Amino acid sequence: MNTRKPIDQASTAELRGSWQALQRAARRARELAAQTGTELIVSRGGVITRIRPAPDAAVQRVQEAQGPYKDAP
Repeated sequence: MNTRKPIDQASTAELRGSWQALQRAARRARELAAQTGTELIVSRGGVITRIRPAPDAAVQRVQEAQGPYKDAP
């Protein structure tokens, strides 16, 4: 039988960091949707719902970490 553990107790660093990555992606999706006036499609309790992000979401910018690659000169 498989026991479920919280994601922060996963055996690999990639899996432990996946929840934060999903949260960043969701914030970025809300930001872009607010900027473009696009609805988001989400599942809440098994029910598919359309939501329109608040315009404030466009103001709250997500600070993305600098990637390992730099632009070539």
